[in-house]
Amino acid sequence: MPTNGNRANLIRIEVDRRLGHEWDEWDGQPLPRGGNFASPPGQFFRYAALTLAVVAAAAYLAAYLLDPRLGVVWAPLPRFVMLTLSGLVLLAWLWFGLLVASFYGPALLLPERLAERGPFLQLMRCTSYVARRFGVRDWVEHAAVEIFNGLASRRGRKVGKGELLVLIPRCLAKDALDGILEVAGRYEVPVFVATRGQLARRAIRERRPRAVVAVACERDMVSGIHDVAAKIPVLGLTMRLPSGPCKDAAVDLEKFETWVKTFVEAP
Repeated sequence: MPTNGNRANLIRIEVDRRLGHEWDEWDGQPLPRGGNFASPPGQFFRYAALTLAVVAAAAYLAAYLLDPRLGVVWAPLPRFVMLTLSGLVLLAWLWFGLLVASFYGPALLLPERLAERGPFLQLMRCTSYVARRFGVRDWVEHAAVEIFNGLASRRGRKVGKGELLVLIPRCLAKDALDGILEVAGRYEVPVFVATRGQLARRAIRERRPRAVVAVACERDMVSGIHDVAAKIPVLGLTMRLPSGPCKDAAVDLEKFETWVKTFVEAP
């Protein structure tokens, strides 16, 4: 991949401040903690457990309300439905326990198709909806991304330099953009500025990378991981938003280089 000095080629960039749809409700006021939503993984697990409990309760309520109608169809059917539902709920909680143990423990107890590239993607999205009701969406989503990265980075997957794609948003501050281009240039990986989710997906379709390192705010990151991670390995780096969404975002360049090195051997 040709580079300009130590800087990676920038494939696409747009610099206006049109807000992404994930920030439709932003009122223009400064974001909490200067736009830093760092939070421990446990915060996601707590709200994920609440999400599972809410889904299970809703399923039991629906089965209870349908019980008379099911009994008309076939007398044993209500009992069969309740036993099946109980089995599924038990499996869901068992899976959740293995997920928690995989993250905190020394060994990955679930394959990636049953963890960060499988049901975890759905749980992450559903938990975001629940967390939004409590006003803690961004913190919970930050924790979700940290858990996703923690699981994915331990898989030991490696790709060639030309097989990794870096996706960044249009709203990075100049020093953050320069730092990312410098790191990407040293590792000879292309950088694509994805102004919208559909453009990010198009870049992946056209360039066909074997892995992606993505930079985005928590809201766009959770949405993007949900759309892409089942198809291709991803590591995500969330940003700090000191000037609000979609302007002058800052990143941890040391962590960015760590994620690039996770996939690509050192230059």
